Amino acid sequence: MKRRIMFLLLPTILSVLWLAGCGDKEKREQTPQSEDNLPQQSDVSGQADNNVKLKFWCDKNETALYQEMIDAFIKQYSAEAKIEIEYETVPASECKDVFLADVANGADLFNLPDDQLLTMVASGVLEEIQNADAVSARNIEGAVDAASVDGKLHAYPISADNGYFLLYDKQYFTQEDVRTFDRILEICEENNKKIVMDWSSGWYLYSFFGQTGMRLSLNEDGLTNFCDWNKEQGGIRGVDVAQSMLDIASSPGFLADSDFETHLINKDAIAIVAGVWELDAVQKAFGTDYGACKLPTYTCAKKQVQMASFTGYRLLGVNSYSKNREWAEKLADYLTNEENQNLRFERAGRGPSNQNAASSKAVSLSPAISAVFEQAEYGVLQKVGQKYWAPAATFGNTMAEGNPGNLSLQDLLDQLVSGITAS
Repeated sequence: MKRRIMFLLLPTILSVLWLAGCGDKEKREQTPQSEDNLPQQSDVSGQADNNVKLKFWCDKNETALYQEMIDAFIKQYSAEAKIEIEYETVPASECKDVFLADVANGADLFNLPDDQLLTMVASGVLEEIQNADAVSARNIEGAVDAASVDGKLHAYPISADNGYFLLYDKQYFTQEDVRTFDRILEICEENNKKIVMDWSSGWYLYSFFGQTGMRLSLNEDGLTNFCDWNKEQGGIRGVDVAQSMLDIASSPGFLADSDFETHLINKDAIAIVAGVWELDAVQKAFGTDYGACKLPTYTCAKKQVQMASFTGYRLLGVNSYSKNREWAEKLADYLTNEENQNLRFERAGRGPSNQNAASSKAVSLSPAISAVFEQAEYGVLQKVGQKYWAPAATFGNTMAEGNPGNLSLQDLLDQLVSGITAS
């Protein structure tokens, strides 16, 4: 049995569509693909399936693990078809951009973060999956919601760990210490160390506003945002949040930066706000003393406010234009089953979306995955229009720099909301 394995360096594609596409901080505007450029959907109901060729996109660091699972799939179905898989290394965060630039050459099966789902559905690449009821029944509710549009499942959930939380060094902090941002800052100051958090991304900025009673949401048009973060009345106002951020930024124990690894290597960071993608660097820096938990509370308007987060899920999508769609769906169903989600957790530390796998003892003993699930109680799916990202980054950077222009906080918030809600 011959199987081609290709590792291609694909160019950066800038196409413009109307929704945010990356769960990894970088957001690009894209243009919708016209129907004239889309390949015709094939009728898979009567296709000959004894020779099956599929193209599969995945992250480079996951190729070996996927290959192991796919080898098992090929062996299991060897009596039914001769299956050939072509691998291409396309990061999940770039999947939408690469795919929509050339739909005709897109993969049959691909990884994507949940925040790319709406765009891929709107483009016609993803349609409702055939065994939606069975897949929904075996996955946790949040993952099913993340893979659904208008209550219909359009992709296969594969992991439930694409959110952020607190990672810290237990040599410095007790479990009680990490409950509040104030105490974390005190300990960092006392030891000439830092807690590091990225304020240049709206992904993390949301953590300060999400549990205040103020709102950010996608409007019914699926394009524009509603936001009242400049609210001037109520128990917590927009200026209260802004002042709290300035207070945190003024502490010598705080550093706003996205380069967590450098600060971990240099031993100046003893706590970071990040996700499982930084776990290897954290474990190298903290060793067996690494700890993880939900985000702390922070002082705002003389109250302790729980920090919020965007939750995130990884999905497997099946190209609706695939010539072998039936087999692509069969493979997606196989790769996302309980057994293989357990394998991904054991080998790569990825948090399962499968209910049985997520409730296993092994998962409960993982500090990072337990922290993801704990923080999810205070998180929401990232469903915002593209106009959110640039104003959020500008505001976050201004707060991180200590408002160097000494501008009115209300004016800054009004500018923030005006940008976020622009048509």
